[in-house]
Amino acid sequence: MQFTAKELAKIIDGTIIGNPETVISGFSKIEAALPNTLCFVGSPKYTKYIMTSQAAIIIICKDLVPKEPVDNITLIAVDDAHQAFVELMRIYTELTTPKEPVGISEHAVVDDKAVIGENCYIGATTVIMQNVVIGKQNKIHPQVYIGNNVKIGDNNVIYPGVKIYDNCKIGNNCIIHAGTIIGTDGFGFTQENGISIKVPQLGNVVIGNDIEIGANCTIDKATLGSTIIHDGVKLDNLIHIAHNCEICDNTLITSLTGIAGSTVIGKNCMIGGQVGIIDHIAIGNNVRIVAQSGIMHDVKDNATIMGAPAFNFSDYMRSYACFRNLPQKLKQLENETKNSK
Repeated sequence: MQFTAKELAKIIDGTIIGNPETVISGFSKIEAALPNTLCFVGSPKYTKYIMTSQAAIIIICKDLVPKEPVDNITLIAVDDAHQAFVELMRIYTELTTPKEPVGISEHAVVDDKAVIGENCYIGATTVIMQNVVIGKQNKIHPQVYIGNNVKIGDNNVIYPGVKIYDNCKIGNNCIIHAGTIIGTDGFGFTQENGISIKVPQLGNVVIGNDIEIGANCTIDKATLGSTIIHDGVKLDNLIHIAHNCEICDNTLITSLTGIAGSTVIGKNCMIGGQVGIIDHIAIGNNVRIVAQSGIMHDVKDNATIMGAPAFNFSDYMRSYACFRNLPQKLKQLENETKNSK
């Protein structure tokens, strides 16, 4: 599928610098642009690639347009090049992605007491158990397991190998990537005569609306009540959320983060990769947690924290400046002591 610069500029409200009839047929990175492709430049550090790029069209922020002419490349100047590029990729994907089939595969196993809504796709070897209710226009790929009494809303995409245990609930417009497991038992044990005895896990997991869950995540059901993931939350791959946790609206969590039981994380938080969070604490709204931090206590709204144990980001950076230079300072003191004798 091909597009002209004129067509692209109309979609993203851009200003063309060059030939409006220039044609692209795909996308590539500015650092390794291929002929007949579209790239973008949204940061000054990438402007160096413009003059040598093989791309046909480059979307560029208005304040980064080169002063000297650019040969053989058409530029489209916009306010936010990255946002414009993403919008065009989204449209391209919608136009070029084959439509999913509709209907239930003859190789799927669907219990007679399950209810499947209109225009759903149920892939081969998927298993749907008793009393499951699935809404309209869901795409459930092969090898998915959906346990007893699960409720799933409308317009969800569930990729291969997802397992959803009994009694869990999924809202609308969610994407759950391959290998994720929702509703596993929480890690609950009690000690009796020095032996760990399992505590029954009787709750469930409730997933809200407009949520994306990456591949190979695990979300434990509550011991009692619900583990809750609120609307708009986005989870990267390989994240573990323990029993009775609550993740509030629009929070973003990146890969390899582990959240221990009964922790509540507020709205609009951003949590970096490899963060560890202990149990039974509360993290406020709009909190930023830097990668590889260890969270050992409650965190107030709007805080930015770093370190293990984590503390205020600015304080951490000042402390880091001290201990980074500690060997040099010790050597200096050693020399001063020797010279004073």
